[in-house]
Amino acid sequence: MGKKLLMICGDYCEDYETMVPFQALQAVGHTVHAVAPDKKAGDFIHTAIHDFDGAQTYSEKPGHRFTLNATLADVKPESYDGLVIPGGRGPEYLRMHASVMKMVKHFTSSGKPVAAVCHGAQLLAATGDIKGRTISAYPACQVEVELAGATYANIEVDQAVTDGPFVTAPAWPAHPAWIAQFLKLLGTTITH
Repeated sequence: MGKKLLMICGDYCEDYETMVPFQALQAVGHTVHAVAPDKKAGDFIHTAIHDFDGAQTYSEKPGHRFTLNATLADVKPESYDGLVIPGGRGPEYLRMHASVMKMVKHFTSSGKPVAAVCHGAQLLAATGDIKGRTISAYPACQVEVELAGATYANIEVDQAVTDGPFVTAPAWPAHPAWIAQFLKLLGTTITH
């Protein structure tokens, strides 16, 4: 039986880190509710495509309009089995919303599976609940991860790390790794 998952999004979340997990997790039978503060089901967020093309940091290009399918104000986090946090610029300001942080804190303190990619670790760090954990993130977030008392996992961009209920990865090239690890935490078995 599929799980019910919450995905907390915001404008300029990374396009691949929003759209790919949203679709992939549904493809294996899970229900995914994508929400953003101050928006309702049917509204959209702007996404951004981040790429690694030789500059000292990632480049940013316009992404898609990603349509939300649930309303944050209606969400009861206790009714969800897990949380997905895309990266990009969204987490930078999402952590300033008390309602978002209350929801994230529900998951980080309850032991439910939490997946965070790239800058999604900014929301994890803001909860204070990753102390003593090993957490990956985009390298620019290393300082925040360490200030939150976690060990920063400096792994390849296509890898992921699981520590307890947390599955984290540095960026979208790690989708195969982190989605597989997250599915394992959810108890999802895929047979061929």
